[in-house]
Amino acid sequence: MRIATKQRRFCLMRKKRDTKKNTARDLRSWLDQVEALGELQTVRGAHWNLEIGAISQINYRRRPNLAQLFDEIKDYPQGYRVLTASMGSARRMAMTFCLPIELDSRALVQELQGKPLKWENSAPQFPPQPVKEGPILENVFWGNDVDVLRFPAPIWHEKDGGRYIGTGCAVITRDPDSQWVNLGAYRVMVLDNKRVTINIEAGKHGRFHLEKWWSKEGRCPVAVCLGMDPLLFAMAALEIPTGVGEYEYAGAIMGRPIDIVSAPATGLPIPAGAEIVVEGWLYPDKQHKEGPFGEWTGYYSGGQRTAPVLEIECLLHRHNPILLGSPPGKPPSDYSYMRTVLKSAMIHDALVKAGVADVRGVWAHECGGGRMLIVVAIKQRFCGHSRQAAAIAAQCQAASYMNRFVIVVDEDIDPTNLEEVMWALCTRTDPATDIEIMKKAWGSKVDPMRREPGPTYNSRAIIDACRPFDWIEEFPQVAELSCELKEQIMKKWGHLFK
Repeated sequence: MRIATKQRRFCLMRKKRDTKKNTARDLRSWLDQVEALGELQTVRGAHWNLEIGAISQINYRRRPNLAQLFDEIKDYPQGYRVLTASMGSARRMAMTFCLPIELDSRALVQELQGKPLKWENSAPQFPPQPVKEGPILENVFWGNDVDVLRFPAPIWHEKDGGRYIGTGCAVITRDPDSQWVNLGAYRVMVLDNKRVTINIEAGKHGRFHLEKWWSKEGRCPVAVCLGMDPLLFAMAALEIPTGVGEYEYAGAIMGRPIDIVSAPATGLPIPAGAEIVVEGWLYPDKQHKEGPFGEWTGYYSGGQRTAPVLEIECLLHRHNPILLGSPPGKPPSDYSYMRTVLKSAMIHDALVKAGVADVRGVWAHECGGGRMLIVVAIKQRFCGHSRQAAAIAAQCQAASYMNRFVIVVDEDIDPTNLEEVMWALCTRTDPATDIEIMKKAWGSKVDPMRREPGPTYNSRAIIDACRPFDWIEEFPQVAELSCELKEQIMKKWGHLFK
């Protein structure tokens, strides 16, 4: 009855919102929806130094977990809040992406299949909509009045090198030669009340923009959104195709343009309903030590290195602002579930777009951070089909960064079930002939297997765990209960398993 009541409350709220045409969603209306689902937990009195991070980390391991909203944080006024675990359940993920909410993880991925291609194709129809006013303009500070430490930026992990205000963030840049605006989730560490570092790795779209601006103008305009609709954070955290704007992609998902205002200092488009934004310029000769930081691989990898410094020229925030936190760490972490679900759908669509036949399922396992272990299920149609699927999955844009293992299995294997996948690997793979190694692929500074100093290449294994196609009809049959017999037994003896 309780679930049904929550479902009715959520539906009534959705109907009420739908009667208002073009009503924009922001983080606060998103929180109202989460509360209606019964998946919001308020935590009062936690300390910004380690306690928020520790409580969040324990919460991530609950399945399903709750979104946690921290208030009355030590040293900060009531109303200055931090949100974590925004998309740690199938229901919150589905709600964020405007999909039916009563789905489990596997059904959610199936519902998402085909959607990334649809959103990519329709994105140009939803350019962001400039508006004159927005809640983000409620408080605007310049120069000496800038103080980024007015917000409760946590120390998330015990060995972090500083307070990371930017984890669930969107770093906004624009290509100097076009109108292509990029949102990227790059970590942001506080140096003092007016300066932060922004760590943008090589190969990321934001880095392309940064280096082009440096080459042309000697400085790059940047705005960092530190609290917003979690959908925009999801867009910033994913590999959206080159040249496609995250605002447009999010608009395609929502079915309406994203409202933006012009940032006062840089003129960059920022979400009108954002909670906190800082802006200024990055210079190639202004760098500072940054890190270490507990990363999505589950290690303090990458060590301490230099990163560009943003000297904040303008700071904007809403009344009673909410900082969106999404700290990485050993999986499951804040966004590992979100990445797993979305990567699985995006890789599936990339395979279909590339012409791979009969893709039956894809799962980017959370234990690999949604990147390092990808399983693809196919119905084999020809010799080499499994290798084709593996090679494309290993190098398509949605999966090429920091991938380490791609395993291809037959359609009788559930790619989300590691026990089934490992059984197929153990019984259908000949290590001498069915494992291939790709070298010099796109790696990362946060790879714990990389030794300093050295290039960021990585290698990846392509593993064919399918029955050999050239003698598939002779391959031994699986010793398992048939669906027909199982159905008969359950009709007669099902009471034993209730």
